[in-house]
Amino acid sequence: MTTPDFQRARSPEAKLLREAAILDAARRLGSERGIREVTLTDIASAVDMHKSAMLRYFETREEIFLRLTAEGWQDWAPALAARVRAVARPDADAVDIADAVADAFASTLAERGTFCDLLAQTPLNLERNVSVEKVREFKLTTRDGLGQIVPAVRAALPVLTEQDGVDLVAAATSMAGTFHQIATPGPEVAALYRSDPRLSHALVEVEPRLARILGAMLRGMLGQAGR
Repeated sequence: MTTPDFQRARSPEAKLLREAAILDAARRLGSERGIREVTLTDIASAVDMHKSAMLRYFETREEIFLRLTAEGWQDWAPALAARVRAVARPDADAVDIADAVADAFASTLAERGTFCDLLAQTPLNLERNVSVEKVREFKLTTRDGLGQIVPAVRAALPVLTEQDGVDLVAAATSMAGTFHQIATPGPEVAALYRSDPRLSHALVEVEPRLARILGAMLRGMLGQAGR
């Protein structure tokens, strides 16, 4: 049953508070269980609402998590851009800077596990059960993120092109989402991997693997540019 407090959410301010409560509950449940395991009913129960009442705030479960992904971009992009700007040094070797940039990408993503989970889910289903307008809003948020990250990368490594920067972000976010899924299997599968030495290759640490691959990618970009 919907609680009286939620029934009285008539003003714009009250509705914004309800939206925030729904997003907070979805974020918490997603962090605890994994995004795939959280249903609209779970979120509704967490905020003491009937599932049908939530449709006044969000079109679908996917819209809720797409909003959280957008918030993840708004948190990650400035944090990463600041880290990348901090490693830019005119007198440093370009390869060393490339490795430092790769480390900045890897560490800022690895420390945001729920964001990585959302990144994996976004193209698979979050963008597929919402309105076109909601997809547009989300893509404009990612565009804003690129507008912060790519200039910082190019300031650190001026030889890179705009497209190089875009490709780097695309590779980093795609791999972070995938590696997070591999690194967080269910308990039974995780126990299997630990119990059989032949399956050790299935154990993934997100940050070091992402740093190695992105570092190699950046060094390849530098090589193509004649460095």
